[in-house]
Amino acid sequence: MDTYKKRGRPSNEAFTDSVQAGDFSSSFSSLTRGSNFKKKKETSPPIDELEKGLLEGNRSALARAITLIESNAEHHFQGAQELLHRVLPHANQSIRIGITGVPGAGKSTFIESFGSYLCNELGAKVAVLAVDPSSKLSGGSILGDKTRMEQLARNPLAFIRPSPTSGKLGGVHRKTRETMILCEAAGFDVILVETVGVGQSEVIVRDMVDFFMLLVLTGAGDELQGMKKGIMELADTIIVNKADGENKHAAKKTKAEYEKILHFLQPATKGWPSRAYVCSSLYEEGIKEVWEVIQQFIANTQTSGVFEQRRREQAKEWIYSMITDQLHYRFFGSPVVKEMLPKIENDVIAGNRTVTAVVEELFRRYTRE
Repeated sequence: MDTYKKRGRPSNEAFTDSVQAGDFSSSFSSLTRGSNFKKKKETSPPIDELEKGLLEGNRSALARAITLIESNAEHHFQGAQELLHRVLPHANQSIRIGITGVPGAGKSTFIESFGSYLCNELGAKVAVLAVDPSSKLSGGSILGDKTRMEQLARNPLAFIRPSPTSGKLGGVHRKTRETMILCEAAGFDVILVETVGVGQSEVIVRDMVDFFMLLVLTGAGDELQGMKKGIMELADTIIVNKADGENKHAAKKTKAEYEKILHFLQPATKGWPSRAYVCSSLYEEGIKEVWEVIQQFIANTQTSGVFEQRRREQAKEWIYSMITDQLHYRFFGSPVVKEMLPKIENDVIAGNRTVTAVVEELFRRYTRE
């Protein structure tokens, strides 16, 4: 894993729409004039075309494939699963890294600096799956990671995909695992999964990556008061970011504080003692050392068998996660449930019935379908 052979630069299609202001209004009027104007029927992209594009490392094909598997439309589901089945033999060849951190820790800056190092210095292809908070109005991404990582987004060896949480518990999109498979099939060597850093999302991401890092700020005294012990126990390493300028001394002090705490915590990975490090994403200092730590981790866990064991356990966890998702989807999609819910909600709100009683009745009616 020391170096990567460049497997051919993925195509970097640019889509430019130029519409002059004077032509737009007339064009729009001609389109909408009359009663024959109809919304174009949504169709699924050809699976053969997507498969070919993916295996060639075409980023446009990868983006369309991810859109397909993220779709909740029933007519897209079978095509998405067929595509995943075809490309699965080409997956599981990457290093999967989860990155989280407290608000303001500089996760996006770190990812841009770290990803640029991997692309420019090692020739690695890097995919960033940045889990974005969803807008409650549209369900779309709010932060827009392509605008937060402009330099990396322009790199032909990188691919950034903001993934709106869509209300999923903890902030992780339910299709992130399948998106990783597509990225691996497209030839990406390193997959970085950024979480929103809100608590439970870290647990979910820990269950889908090989290496998990926690980014923190200096000033450990106050921060450690609010840092959840459970989150630190998930981390394979803790990175004290923004260790530059006058903040360098404070960063080293914070690193020492975390080292003391990690000494008393159970390691996140068997046989790997979690440690703390400092870096400056802004000045790209300590980035190479972080990658060296990850390489050492991969080598150690592959030798001990822990790496493959974790991958097997994650596959098992994925099964149960999908079962839960399917049960949720089918239950709330039931006509009986849709019909009963408004009435029982009103009964509970009015204080006429208990929550337990209405839920029991709801399930009885559902199981009789």
